[in-house]
Amino acid sequence: MPRTIPDVDTVALAVTDGMLHFELALAYEVFGSAPDGVTGPWYRLVVCGPGPVRAGRFLIAPDQGLDGLSRAGTVIVPGWADIDEPPPADLLDALRAAHHAGSRLVSLCTGAFVLASAGLLDGLRATTHWAHARALADRHPKVEVDPDVLYVDNGSVLTSAGKAAAMDLCLHLIHLDRGSATANAVARRLVVPPHRDGGQAQFITAPMPAPHHHPLAELLPWVLERLDQPLTVEDLARRARMSSRHLGRHFRAATGTTPLQWLLTQRIRRAQELLETTDDSVDAVAAATGMGTATTLRRHFNRAVGLPPHTYRRTFRTRNGPGLDDSSQHLRR
Repeated sequence: MPRTIPDVDTVALAVTDGMLHFELALAYEVFGSAPDGVTGPWYRLVVCGPGPVRAGRFLIAPDQGLDGLSRAGTVIVPGWADIDEPPPADLLDALRAAHHAGSRLVSLCTGAFVLASAGLLDGLRATTHWAHARALADRHPKVEVDPDVLYVDNGSVLTSAGKAAAMDLCLHLIHLDRGSATANAVARRLVVPPHRDGGQAQFITAPMPAPHHHPLAELLPWVLERLDQPLTVEDLARRARMSSRHLGRHFRAATGTTPLQWLLTQRIRRAQELLETTDDSVDAVAAATGMGTATTLRRHFNRAVGLPPHTYRRTFRTRNGPGLDDSSQHLRR
């Protein structure tokens, strides 16, 4: 029998009795339709299950059986409601078959327990909701459980922490497949911030903005409008009318990082957007992002993103706004 070749543009939701409806609905909303203004093909979303299944109070009618998972480029396992209940054998078999076929497997929240039960996390770093991380580690000692990150990207197998982190991972997938401009368009449609960095060094994203009443609420937008300028921590502290040490404490509380690292992250993110959406030279991008020279930009960009600017542009080049040109299709296969 010929081997099934997954369709990279198909996203399959693996459902069975006992799935959490929040993560299921979240993935359906993210991948179900393209946001306004995005050109090019979008994902084909299918729901795969053994028959009508119950997720919380909702009854789900799948589009296909579990064998449909092997035909999808990406398979998403929503949260598993009762982590003490073993997942059904037919679901585990279907996930193993999909992995063998070459599908990218993604778990949201406690869906990691399902992937672990299938043996698909053995020898890999993974995460789940912080409240259940210890249980995952105890039950599956071959899995390197990291409870301190939002999501973990192992390439063909990805896991997320709970709730909001599941959204971060879904946006990360769109970023990988279609670039940051498209991921940001999806985030705008859903009225959520651009997704947060999951602990990976490959793709830098904007951290959650400070609330309006926070001492940094006026400072952060001011900085974002001046990324082309040679700003220092002292400049930021002076603008915020506080000492550098006091500024550092507020930055750590609001963004989880230092003022200097946050500023560098924003410069890299701006460089990503310019490389995707303009024909500006690397020298011009360096000037527009406050990096000074192309050499400096290349050094920081390569360290943060894992790719030099020219390679990143070829991979995620977009034309005509937040869309996708033919050269950036199917690059993860």
